Amino acid sequence: MGRKGRHRRGGRTTPKGTRPPGTHRSGESPYDDGPADHPADGPGLMDQVAEALADDHPLGLLAHASTLLAVVDPRTDDPFDRDGDETLGRDGLLAAMLEVRRRETSALLAAVSHLLGDELLAARVRRELAARADDLPAWLVRMGEAEAYQTMEMTHVLGDGDNVLIGARFPTGHEMTAVVYIDHNLGSLVKDAFVLPEGTTGVVAFFRQAAGADADTRWADLDPADARARITEAITRGAMTVPRIETETWPAAMALVEWMAGLLPTGGTGYVRPEWSEQDQDDLRDRFLASPMAAALDPDQQDFVQHLLWFGTGYGPGDPLRWSPVAVEIVLEDWVPRKIMADAAYLAKAPDVLRAFIRFCHAERAITPALTAETLAAVDRFEPAYQRTIRSPRPQGAEAILAAMAAMRGEPGLFDDEFDDDFDDDFDADFDDEAYWREGRWAQDNARGRLAYLAREVGGEAVLDALDDRPLPDEPMDWTGTPDDIRPKVDEVLSLCDRFCDERLTTEYRTACRRILARAASGDPAVFRRKARADTAAAAICWAVARANNLFTLGPHKMMARDLAGWFGLTSAPSQRAGTLLRAAGLPQGYEGDLGTVDLLVGSYRRFLLSQRDHFRSQLDRPAT
Repeated sequence: MGRKGRHRRGGRTTPKGTRPPGTHRSGESPYDDGPADHPADGPGLMDQVAEALADDHPLGLLAHASTLLAVVDPRTDDPFDRDGDETLGRDGLLAAMLEVRRRETSALLAAVSHLLGDELLAARVRRELAARADDLPAWLVRMGEAEAYQTMEMTHVLGDGDNVLIGARFPTGHEMTAVVYIDHNLGSLVKDAFVLPEGTTGVVAFFRQAAGADADTRWADLDPADARARITEAITRGAMTVPRIETETWPAAMALVEWMAGLLPTGGTGYVRPEWSEQDQDDLRDRFLASPMAAALDPDQQDFVQHLLWFGTGYGPGDPLRWSPVAVEIVLEDWVPRKIMADAAYLAKAPDVLRAFIRFCHAERAITPALTAETLAAVDRFEPAYQRTIRSPRPQGAEAILAAMAAMRGEPGLFDDEFDDDFDDDFDADFDDEAYWREGRWAQDNARGRLAYLAREVGGEAVLDALDDRPLPDEPMDWTGTPDDIRPKVDEVLSLCDRFCDERLTTEYRTACRRILARAASGDPAVFRRKARADTAAAAICWAVARANNLFTLGPHKMMARDLAGWFGLTSAPSQRAGTLLRAAGLPQGYEGDLGTVDLLVGSYRRFLLSQRDHFRSQLDRPAT
């Protein structure tokens, strides 16, 4: 909407050591010292490597090797950078270094061979080094004998993120400590990491001194296998996140951190999200509403508690009792305006509900008054912007993601097409125009955007005009166009869908599932000829229908996505399989799972859409004052 995005703060971070060496520019030789007549550029890489070799400690050279590998690691590429310079690539980097026979490149190659994580390439490098007679430091020659001797965890009572520490020791006695900050608000991924040239005892002592008498920060030993699992999983999540998170030391330290994590045993357990059943959530909600903190809430505010529980169990670390200033920022700056489809009058009450809920949760957890005051102050800080945002037209759900991705590419986003080409400029001007808010023009813009979304959800404006809430009929499976050879497999999927709908939902949901299955079987029979489990296919179809009807967020049959998956014996939502089947059925996958057709929507959900349609049309009919 004409405003630049930014990385959200993800919680408390820890003091850092020195910044690792910089990287070379794309396309340059990694061993080029640069022109001698450009002293302002500083020493070239080989000069820096020579200096690192003169140092007694391994970290300087290993930091150089890790930084070089980060430059050529495809995980650090910007997926939207179609015009960027071509990089050497990992094979190109190694080939270029192998061509230069000097002690500095030999040392770099030896370090890189350990950090590569690819034994075939490492063996090639070591064969080349064996033919060279360069005098390398003892710690480098015996780097393969290094061991990780301690793993620790630094946590905070508000739970925004954890620091995981790995202490490593070389046979020569040198020690290093990796400090990896894993941010739970961003999805339990690595937000920052760095390596310090000393053992864990000194690092922990430094952090304790920096934290002072902070009783809310806790240190504990961590099982080595669990530490490895947490770090490697967090790195993988970060590599799948767009835009990539970059700091002074990350992802430059990634290869070195992965090598240190690789010294730890396998078989550990990563972060496990807490399981909050529907009954657990209901119990928490009832306790809160019965507490003095909720005494002043009106019915709308009491209803809004369910949204806070949805956020608390479905996002961040998955704990609805965990509220920090960062969680407040995410809820008010992004999550509620983007996820909750409701009018401004309803959404405007959220900050007061959040204040009451924070007081209740902190009381249950015995959080210190100082932290409670800090968290409540965050509500005050973000409320003014929140109140303006909910009164503005804005992309929501998948539209917001597409708009953000388009902004990163410098292209117009999906949401921009809902208005005229000059919408961004008009909105930026309106946003700071007091009359725009005072005269109520924001409400009409908001209504237009909401009605455009509703039309897409049901299949067009004409369908929205003629919408009704008649229940879907009880109809049999349509076998037209289904080849005989896949009928047994399709029938197995059908039986599972029917059983689930009969036990947990209604006849209408059963009909909608049958319609998707019939369209997929006739539209792309090859999908059912593959070796794939029938229970996964059935779960995927039921999940798609439930999501299209907003079953995971509202309605009399509301359930948790994990409960649906669990009924079929799955541990997670079958979203990938659902995508395959929906494509086979010729159905789009739009905003928040909408399928763009009214004949898959149950009567109760269409009744909700009707109320939304009439409400926003009434706002369009209401003249601005």
